[in-house]
Amino acid sequence: MPSSVESPVPTRTAAAGPVPWIAMYHSVGDCSDDPYRITVTPDRLEGQLRWLRRRGLRGVSVAELLAARAQGGGRDLVGLTFDDGYADFLDNALPLLTRWECTATLFVLPGRLGGDNAWDPLGPRKPLLSAEGVRQAAAAGVEIGSHGLTHVDLTRADDTLLAAETARSRAVLEELTGAPVTGFCYPYGTVDRRAVAAVQEAGYGYACAIDPGELSGLHVLPRVHVGQDDTAVRLFLKYRLHRLRRRPVAGLR
Repeated sequence: MPSSVESPVPTRTAAAGPVPWIAMYHSVGDCSDDPYRITVTPDRLEGQLRWLRRRGLRGVSVAELLAARAQGGGRDLVGLTFDDGYADFLDNALPLLTRWECTATLFVLPGRLGGDNAWDPLGPRKPLLSAEGVRQAAAAGVEIGSHGLTHVDLTRADDTLLAAETARSRAVLEELTGAPVTGFCYPYGTVDRRAVAAVQEAGYGYACAIDPGELSGLHVLPRVHVGQDDTAVRLFLKYRLHRLRRRPVAGLR
């Protein structure tokens, strides 16, 4: 294991800084049939990006956010992440990110490229980006990260599957994009120490969760769900309450 990776549970003496604000999105499109509440309309996303910019904040990829924090800056940056790699990202999200001078991290599933969200038993089938779509997003400056190979709960995976979902997915994406892949996102947000160790061993520099509980560090970064109901007031409350509810993160200034 590389010596530079963070422990999933830092010691009391480990340096820690305020938790970064990382927003979690999924699909951008029609939300009329959305039982999981994972979709925002393009109009709503634009309003949320406008809200950020008018407050002197800028949405960036998680890699850019962490790099800025490592240099002692980044207080005006928030992380924007889009899980699952839905095909609507290119048509509906990317133009708005560009318009508002923002970037993002797109967590994709290299084992389901060109497929759909078959893991969701309810709701409509949503197409996922093809290999070419992922390359287009990367060429536009979007950070590409892994969401696992096929979207399985890593806490229930055996050793072989766990290695495929972490190490194999990273290798496939690096071959696809021709660039290093340093970010991982736990499917369903479920994580335990074994999953964290597998992600570290696979060589990822950071990983995003949702609510990691007692776990802390760069490989279990908490995120805030942002949905269709999040207007200006709700966004303000989520932004202000995030640091109050989350513990400092080891490895950040």
